[in-house]
Amino acid sequence: MTEDTGQFASRVAVMSDIHGNIWALRVVLRDIERRGIEKIVNLGDSLYGPLDPQGTAQILIRLNIPTVRGNEDRIILDPPAEQSQSPTLRYVLNSLAPEHLAWLRSLDMTTVAYDHFFLCHGTPEQDDQYLLQEVIRSGVSLRKTGELRTQLCSVELPVVLCGHDHVPHTVYLPDGRLIVNPGSVGLAAYTDDLPFPHAMETGSPHARYSIAAKTDSGWQVENIALPYDWEAAARMALQAGRPDWAEWLKRGRA
Repeated sequence: MTEDTGQFASRVAVMSDIHGNIWALRVVLRDIERRGIEKIVNLGDSLYGPLDPQGTAQILIRLNIPTVRGNEDRIILDPPAEQSQSPTLRYVLNSLAPEHLAWLRSLDMTTVAYDHFFLCHGTPEQDDQYLLQEVIRSGVSLRKTGELRTQLCSVELPVVLCGHDHVPHTVYLPDGRLIVNPGSVGLAAYTDDLPFPHAMETGSPHARYSIAAKTDSGWQVENIALPYDWEAAARMALQAGRPDWAEWLKRGRA
C-alpha cells in the first residue's frame, strides 16, 4: 500500500467506476474545476467498457491523481479464462497502448490519500466484492454494521472511500468512521450474475461523483449527479456490440 502524505485539502472530489465513459468524465472534471476543488481521487474500474478507454486513460494519466485498481482494471491486465473471448475485452485491449497498460499496472489495490482517506475499489481485501451491499438470492441490501466493522478492522483512517457497486451511499459507523461510495461516473446501472443474479441501478443516467469535506462539526458529504451526453455514449456502446450497455447508459435502469 502506498501513501500520499501531502497536505490535507478541505474538500476532496471522489470519482469511481468511469468505465471508459469519456463524455461523463469530462463533465465531472469541469464541475470539479468550476467548484474550485483541487484534490481528486479515483477508486478504479477506469477503462473497461465499450466506450473510449484510450481517451479516458490519457486524461487520467495526465491528471496524476491518487487512484486504485478495480477488478475490471485487473481483468484488462490478466484476463481470466472465462473472459478471454469477451468482445468487450478485445475492444478495450485493441484500444489501449502500452503506456496505458503500464499505468494500470502501476496502481495498487488500496492506498491512502491526503492523510484522512483510505481508498479501495471493493473491500480492503478483495477488489471484486461489494463493501456496502450484500447480494443474496432474494435481492440486494445494505450490509449490517457489524459486518462492515469486520471488513474494515485493519483500517484506522476516519473516511473509507469505496466503489464497485455504482450506487451512491454514505454510511456512518458507531466508532465515528465514515464510508463513502460516490456511485459511478460512467455507468449508472448494470446487471451481474455473481454471487446471485442481480441488478444495480441508480434510476437516472447522470454522471455521479461525491465531495467529502472536513468541517468544524464533522465530515460533510455531497453527492453530485450531472447531466452529460449519454446518447453519444450509448451510440458508441451500440457500435461496439453492447445494446445492454446502451440501455443502461440512457436510462440508469437495468
